[in-house]
Amino acid sequence: MEFRDLKRQYEYLKEDMDKAIQDVITDGQFIMGKQVMELEKVLSEYVGKKHCITCANGTDALQLALMAWDIGPGDAVFVPDFTFFSSGEVVVTVGATPIFVDVCNQTYNIDTESLKMMIEKVKTEGKLVPKVIIAVDLFGQPANYDEIKKIAKENNMFILEDAAQGFGGKIGKDVACSFGDISITSFFPAKPLGCYGDGGAIFTDDDEWNGMIRSLRVHGKGVSKYDNIRIGMNSRLDTLQAAVLLTKFSVFVQEEMEAIQTIARKYTKELMGLVKTPIVLNGYVSSWAQYTIQLADKVQRDGLQEYLKRNGVPSMIYYQKPMHCQRAFEHIRYNHADYKVTNRLCDTVLSLPFHPYMAIEEVSYVTELIKGYLKE
Repeated sequence: MEFRDLKRQYEYLKEDMDKAIQDVITDGQFIMGKQVMELEKVLSEYVGKKHCITCANGTDALQLALMAWDIGPGDAVFVPDFTFFSSGEVVVTVGATPIFVDVCNQTYNIDTESLKMMIEKVKTEGKLVPKVIIAVDLFGQPANYDEIKKIAKENNMFILEDAAQGFGGKIGKDVACSFGDISITSFFPAKPLGCYGDGGAIFTDDDEWNGMIRSLRVHGKGVSKYDNIRIGMNSRLDTLQAAVLLTKFSVFVQEEMEAIQTIARKYTKELMGLVKTPIVLNGYVSSWAQYTIQLADKVQRDGLQEYLKRNGVPSMIYYQKPMHCQRAFEHIRYNHADYKVTNRLCDTVLSLPFHPYMAIEEVSYVTELIKGYLKE
């Protein structure tokens, strides 16, 4: 059993995928070919944003957004404590200071009460200026943007939506990557919409930011790549990855999003009451980057993971260490007591095998193993 079975997906798409890849090889336009521009158009229309700028990966997408806003030394950027490292890494990369915020126990997304508390704390200390809220759509479910937007407006801050795991998620009719002043996603292969390498995209309605990011992603170019008007980076999506994503996109929207809802419901039906199952808020749709359960404690969680492994079932722990405990951030002082939910989640969460091509019988096998382990 695969944790996320990309081989089955390829077999399903094989004829169209092979042709799309061969077309790129035949054309020979491997960097910024016509498929890249076509993909940007398709994605911007789907998300409902004026501009989509593709780039090399989701981490670069975050950094490019911060660079477009000229975020740097003296600026505070607020980041969930329970997320992947890159969400905080990019803040330090541009010279700003990450301020980590606890998350909600139900959704794993940023806790708006903790966010307000940390903003006030920074203001009171007076050493940094609150500038950006990075709201992560963790495991596929969008964050609480109604409240986040109120907080951002009250404090004159930007919202950077990190939908690296959230592409395809919704609040009502609005889709992920439409909620931030700038929003980003990742096309890492295991993401809801993934390519066959690294890739990312940035979304905004702002013409000036769009122009800035398009310049920054190609060495700060002006009218051409040999006219360099600012310091930028090399972060282009290659044409092969664009072709892969174009081939996957319609199937993702028309088939895979529905399939994963069925699999998630099956998991929840079988496991509810035995472990803490994921909660999708009323009016929200998750794109289910992961199906993550909570166990009673670290001993039970680690024991279950080992038991599943012995029975041929892979699982993952997202994440084993809070952001505020990462060695890379040890130069910044954090109060461990400010992150009670995150501290507990890192000891109790376990993500189960999950993908659109998973058979219901496979879900049953996994859940029966979990039931058997808990009985023991």
